[in-house]
Amino acid sequence: MIAIIDYGVGNLFSLEHSLMAVGAQVCVTGEERVLREADHVILPGVGAFGDAARKLRETRLDAVLKQIAASGTPVMGICLGMQLLLDISYEFGEHPGLGLIPGEVRPISDVIPAGLKIPHIGWNALRLTARRFSPDPALPHPIFKAVEPGDCVYFVHSFYGAKCADHVIATTEYGAPLTAAVAKDNVCGCQFHPEKSGDVGLRILKAFCEWDGEGA
Repeated sequence: MIAIIDYGVGNLFSLEHSLMAVGAQVCVTGEERVLREADHVILPGVGAFGDAARKLRETRLDAVLKQIAASGTPVMGICLGMQLLLDISYEFGEHPGLGLIPGEVRPISDVIPAGLKIPHIGWNALRLTARRFSPDPALPHPIFKAVEPGDCVYFVHSFYGAKCADHVIATTEYGAPLTAAVAKDNVCGCQFHPEKSGDVGLRILKAFCEWDGEGA
C-alpha cells in the first residue's frame, strides 16, 4: 500500500488518482498506525514552508515520518514535500526541516537571471545526474528508470533545493541549473509534480511504487 500523508496541506486528489492509474493501492491518511504499515510513503505539499512544517509538528507526523524513514521504508516528498525533507528553509524567515536529506531551501531569485518570471511555472526537461554514493553512479536513480532523455515534467515553485549537490539526482534549466530531485538512501524528493506531468509523471510514480529503497 502507498500512503499519502494528509496533514492539511495541499489538494491530494490528483496524486491519489495518478497512483491508482498505475495500479497502486492508495490510502490518504494522517493516522500513525496506517502510515507505519504502508509499503511506501509520500509527503506532498503546497504553500509556505513554515506553515507546512508547523502542521507536521502539531500533528506529530514529523517524528513519525523520521521513524518511518529510519526503518527503511521508501519515502518520497513532492514539491514543498521535497523541500521539507531538507535541513532548513529561508522562505520568509528561517524554518527547520526534517533533516532527512542534507540541504537548504533558498529563493530561485538568488540564482536565475533577472527578468525571468517567479514563480517558475511550466514544463521543463529533466537532466539526470550521476549519483555520487551509488554502487553504480552511471545508472539513473531507480525512480527515473523509465525516464528518457528530454522528458519534461511540470514545475510550480519559487524556492529550490540548495547546498545538496551530493544528493541531487536530477536538475532542470530555468536560466540556471535548479535542483529537480534529490535522494539519500531510501528517501527521495521531486521538486516537480509527477501527478501533473502526464505520462512521464506516471512512469516516475510507478517506478517509486516498485522501488525497494535500495540502489540510491
